[in-house]
Amino acid sequence: MTTKTTLAVGGALIAAAALLPMTPAQAAPRPAVAGNWLYLTVTNGDDRSRDISGTLLLCDPPRGHSQAAEACAELDAADGDIGRIPPDDSLCPMLYSPVSVSARGEWDGRPVEYSHTFSNACELQARTGAVFALADRSVPGVRHRTVPGVRHRTVPGVRHRTVPGVRH
Repeated sequence: MTTKTTLAVGGALIAAAALLPMTPAQAAPRPAVAGNWLYLTVTNGDDRSRDISGTLLLCDPPRGHSQAAEACAELDAADGDIGRIPPDDSLCPMLYSPVSVSARGEWDGRPVEYSHTFSNACELQARTGAVFALADRSVPGVRHRTVPGVRHRTVPGVRHRTVPGVRH
């Protein structure tokens, strides 16, 4: 009787499977991101120790990280090309603490892909401005955000750049 029950259950499963639609399941359409946007990642460390963070930077209106307005203004001035952002005149320490960054997205309808490994966070900030400022990194000799009510030290001889149209 066990064999007959097994055959009956097996036949019922085959019949039920035949009734299922034969078309593959369709994924729900993802909403398209309009305007200028980049998915940014920052990886601290080398292959042996990794600390990865990422965010979606949207620029219409600016949002995605704490310095989104400044990052979008810098990207707009460079026509979306991160490599064309003018570097700061900062002096960075000769300290090897690698930081790898990547950006993928769209700017003015054109695809954007960028990846680079910098020797440390100071070099990253000096060469890419606020674009990869996913975390508030205080690096001596490089411009910092000011917080109302907090006393900030400036580094003598270091020019802190500002972006036109962005409130600092």
